[in-house]
Amino acid sequence: MIIKRFSAESFRNIEKCNIEFSPGVNLIHGKNAEGKTNAVEGIYIFSRGKSFRAKEDRELISFGKEGFRISVDYENEDGINTLEYSLFGRERRRKKNGYKISKVTEMIGSFKTVLFVPDDLWLVKMGPEERRAFLNVAISQCYPAYVKIYADYKISLENRNAILKKCSKGDYYDERELICWSESMAEYAADIYLFRKNYIKKLEVYAKGFMKDISDGREELSLFYKCDIEESSDKEEVKQRYKAKLTENLEREKIVGQSLYGVHRDDLEVSINGNAARYFASQGQQRSVVLALKLAEGEVNREICGEYPVFLFDDVLSELDEQRRKYILEGIGERQIIITSCEPDGMMDFADCVIEVKAGSYVSTYRK
Repeated sequence: MIIKRFSAESFRNIEKCNIEFSPGVNLIHGKNAEGKTNAVEGIYIFSRGKSFRAKEDRELISFGKEGFRISVDYENEDGINTLEYSLFGRERRRKKNGYKISKVTEMIGSFKTVLFVPDDLWLVKMGPEERRAFLNVAISQCYPAYVKIYADYKISLENRNAILKKCSKGDYYDERELICWSESMAEYAADIYLFRKNYIKKLEVYAKGFMKDISDGREELSLFYKCDIEESSDKEEVKQRYKAKLTENLEREKIVGQSLYGVHRDDLEVSINGNAARYFASQGQQRSVVLALKLAEGEVNREICGEYPVFLFDDVLSELDEQRRKYILEGIGERQIIITSCEPDGMMDFADCVIEVKAGSYVSTYRK
């Protein structure tokens, strides 16, 4: 998959732009607050359905404007495609190849990216919520159906928690309704568990290889899926185990007023040479782990979907040492990479296209 063009109007500090990209390494450089990340943000929206920075899409509208438009032209195994998104007032419009898309879930899975931002460098040390988010985003791009399943699970969880909260306060509640939401949670949890279990198995294979390369064979990475039930590959068995877990601990949950078990509490545990990376990894090892995970995410995407996603490195290479930067840039292969940086000197030699940005205006220079 290759992005050919990103266009925007009244988006963040971009009045209007049409940025064309090379199939190889694209370097967007400029000073802080000039608009480097805004371009990456706009591109990413088409893979995830929402920004990785803004809580609400209205934050993306240029100051004093009524709305914004963005679009991407990309090429995949099906040919040339276009995705468009605009927001004016309360009206949102999404289109694929000129045809209206009614739901954001219809857009997810069409255009795929791997996003790597500076905050990701702390992924190993962060809490389980951030690692679950990493898995959810990665899996949803490979399996768009996962988005709906996870959304339905969250609805079941929220309704079950609402009843449990009533229980904790001594308020009236309908026991049948509680049982119904528990069964619904177990049903969706089984699907999510199997998606995550199978994805982590694939992810580990590639991440192991990347970690070994980055560390010159000194460090072996392992991934573990930490959840509330014993391992199984049978959906019905998994469902029954979650039902049992919710039933066995119901009285305790009624006291605390929330669901204490389920896939919303899962974690992705990482170890290096048998030691938990969260507690024992050095800062350099943590960064190697996250780099290995991001590159592995792209490989799993390629394995499942048949082609590489677009890699977006937003101001992150400057956070890596020379060895890790070189590892990325010299191992591009068939990957398309878009890099943003305030300090481009060390990356210029690798760039096929250099894009300079000033105050939301972009000027491209093709070098190869």
